[in-house]
Amino acid sequence: MSVKQTFEQLVDHLMDGGFFLEEAVEILERTLITRALDRTGGNRSAAAKLLGIHRNTLQRKMQDFKVERKPPQKVKPNLKKAAAGS
Repeated sequence: MSVKQTFEQLVDHLMDGGFFLEEAVEILERTLITRALDRTGGNRSAAAKLLGIHRNTLQRKMQDFKVERKPPQKVKPNLKKAAAGS
């Protein structure tokens, strides 16, 4: 199934379920923001870049949608590579 077909089914599902445009947009934005933050380890600048929006816009939307602000995750060094280099 193509992305377009999947999206069309989602739109039909939302409309059949009585969702208004504002609710559907909020669900989509909240999900995209949450996924972008997960993929970037909580780095809001990187998440904003991934989403194609300004960091301030991301922070405002996070407040609007009450998305939890987790501190960025530190990247753990790969111990196997460090041990192999010794």
